[in-house]
Amino acid sequence: MNSPYSAFAQVPPQAYDQHFDPLVSASIGRNTDYAPTYWVATAGEPPQHDGPVSGDVDADVVIIGSGFTGLATALFLAQEHGIRATVLEANQVAWGCTSRNGGQGQNASGRLYRSQWIERWGLKTALRLDEEIRYGFDTFKNLVAQIDCDPQPGGHLYIAHRPKKMAFLENEARIMREQFGYDTRILSSDEVRRDWCGDQEAAGAMHEAEGICVHPLKLAFGYLKKARVLGARVHPSSPVIGWETKNGVHHLRTPGGIVRARTVAIATGAYGIPGLTPLLKNRLFPVLSNSIVTRPLTSEELKATNFLTHQAITDTRTLRFYYRLLPDNRVQIGSRSAIAGAEADRETHYRLLVEGLARKFPALAGIQIDYSWWGWVDVSHDMMPRVVQPDPKQSVFYALGYGGNGVSFSAHAGRRMAERVAGLRDKSMDLPIYDSPLPFPDQGEWAAPFRRFGQSMLYRWYWLRDEIL
Repeated sequence: MNSPYSAFAQVPPQAYDQHFDPLVSASIGRNTDYAPTYWVATAGEPPQHDGPVSGDVDADVVIIGSGFTGLATALFLAQEHGIRATVLEANQVAWGCTSRNGGQGQNASGRLYRSQWIERWGLKTALRLDEEIRYGFDTFKNLVAQIDCDPQPGGHLYIAHRPKKMAFLENEARIMREQFGYDTRILSSDEVRRDWCGDQEAAGAMHEAEGICVHPLKLAFGYLKKARVLGARVHPSSPVIGWETKNGVHHLRTPGGIVRARTVAIATGAYGIPGLTPLLKNRLFPVLSNSIVTRPLTSEELKATNFLTHQAITDTRTLRFYYRLLPDNRVQIGSRSAIAGAEADRETHYRLLVEGLARKFPALAGIQIDYSWWGWVDVSHDMMPRVVQPDPKQSVFYALGYGGNGVSFSAHAGRRMAERVAGLRDKSMDLPIYDSPLPFPDQGEWAAPFRRFGQSMLYRWYWLRDEIL
């Protein structure tokens, strides 16, 4: 059998496009290099795949996108339903957000807190949604236990970056304990700095017991290996550049040939070009997240920063910092700052992270930064994901809209999308994240060209509210 890399080598690689922007770029590219992330540098040799599409082929199910969601969908389709899917990826396997995120797996999905679930849907639905999210976190944990992905379990530390934020954390911790039965703890600023990490901004924190940090690209490569062993085919360098549906059969045109499928599952995250399908037009708003990783800390720096945990850490800013100590004693920190792809490499966004790290841990001021990158996050207009068949007349499904909380929930989203593709229905189908498509923005289509301007204004307001008011 020929190595898939022999076919892959026939497609000239493209340089990484640091200005790629899903809202304005004409193409997602083909066989484009990975972003220069710490994860890519330390994941090791990518596993074998099936090379680019090289001729017209037929498939029962095609999955568009080979990130966490696409690979998990392929894995569960094969493992639980005996369906061997074909995965189409425009660039490298796990090229998008899966190889660019912070690796923080939390017992969450979307941007809303559990108190907001109650406000939006009532306690009864919130309790059922919590049960589903917990089930989803178990799906994630079970996969992590089977894959060598540098897991760092222990929970999630939610830092109050100002004293006024402690009231919010105390209320959320109370609701999580009393309504949902979680063992959440409120920590004082002294407890945080003594027992967890020396974050000088910490006015206190809430600790959640559930949470696992991972090496995201090693985890994705594990999904890839398991899916292919079960019969899934994964074709990188095969962007979908045309889509027609004839007599119920989807004809997906790639540079190497047409793939015909009865069912299509979309798992592109924020990296889907708007013209891919009308079902997704204006349904997501891609948002940039920038990230840096330091050189390894010395023993003196570890003592000065008092990093006693490798757990996921976030703070209470609206455009929150997310950070943690990696297994090799580097610090990774990320946040949102840039608006458009064209400005993602500006020094101001890099400085935001460098200065934020120095504020939190003064001993790290001026430390060498070994890795810097950014990537797109798929934010839905109501801040919650969807795993749905948006039009019952079309055999098209999607799992999208995690809003930055997809590391863990994407595994379960893949499982649920596989069930829906296989035609199964259960009691979870009427939950808000499963029973309706991604919402259309309240402003309507006319406002689409102005959303980036509105986002810029919002970011300024968020900064003022988080830092001054």
